[in-house]
Amino acid sequence: MPQFFMNKRLIILLVSIIVLVALIGFSLRERSKLSWPEQFVKDTTGWVQSLVSKPTNYVAGFFENLQDLTNTYEENKELKSRVENLASLEAQVQELKNDNKELRDVLGEKKTLRDYEPLPATVIGRNPDRWHEMIIIDKGKLSGVKKNMAVVTANGLIGKVKSVTQFSSTVQLLSSMDPKNRISAIVQGKTNVYGLVEGYDSEKKLLQVKAIPSGADIQKGQTVITSGLGDVFPKGLMIGKVVEVKQDQYGLNLTALVKPGADFYDIKTVIVTKRVMAQAADTTTGTGE
Repeated sequence: MPQFFMNKRLIILLVSIIVLVALIGFSLRERSKLSWPEQFVKDTTGWVQSLVSKPTNYVAGFFENLQDLTNTYEENKELKSRVENLASLEAQVQELKNDNKELRDVLGEKKTLRDYEPLPATVIGRNPDRWHEMIIIDKGKLSGVKKNMAVVTANGLIGKVKSVTQFSSTVQLLSSMDPKNRISAIVQGKTNVYGLVEGYDSEKKLLQVKAIPSGADIQKGQTVITSGLGDVFPKGLMIGKVVEVKQDQYGLNLTALVKPGADFYDIKTVIVTKRVMAQAADTTTGTGE
C-alpha cells in the first residue's frame, strides 16, 4: 500500500511537470490574443500594482517635495549671498570704469585694445563632416564683416571669420585642427603670462596654449583671455580656464591645457567683434596714402 501511494505521488509530480512545461511553451508562443487565465492574472496583477503604487508614489513624492524644498531653501540662501556680492562687484567695476575713463581723458587716449563693436549673428549652416571646424553665419560684407574678425558667444571666444561673402560668412572654430589657427593670449595671474592658442586636443576637448616660458608660474583655474596684440582680436575676450600645465616635447617651453568657456558643439547665436582700433588704423593708413 505505501508503495502504491509513493508511485501515485511520483505520477502526479511527473504529470504536473509536463503540464507546467506545456503551459510555459504555450505562453511563450507568439499569439495575437492572450488566453483568459493569462488575461485574468495580468489584470489582477495590474490592479494590485496600481493599488500599491499610488500610495507608494504619493509617499515618495511627499518626501521628494520635502527634499526639494530643503534644496530650494539652501540654494536661495546661496543665491542671496551671491547677489549681495554681485552688487558689491558691480559698484567696484563701475568705480574702476570711472577711474579708467578719467585716466584716459588725462592721457588723451580715446581708444583701447579692448574696444569693439558687437555684431549679432545666427548660425545658418554646419557641415556634419566638419562639425568641430566650421560654421556659417548670416552676416557678411554688407553687414561689415571682414576676414579674421573674432567671433564669440555669451560664454567666450569660439573662433574667427575665415571667409566672407555678401550675405554670409564662414567661421573657423578654435577646435579646428588647422596649424595656422593661432591666437595671441594672456594667462591672467599676479603676473600676466603670454602664449599662443595653437591646437586642440579632441580627446580631452581642451585647447592648447603653447610658447609659454618654462619658468612661468601658471596654476590650475587661471583665466585665459585674448591679448589684443595680434592686430585682429580685441583684448580681453574670454577663452577659457587652465586645467593642466605640462612641458612641451622639447622641454623648452610650457603648454597649458585650457577648458574652453564656450561650447563648440552647440552654437546657435554668435557675436562678431568689429575691432575699433583696427578700423581706426585702417582709416589712418588710407588717409596717409
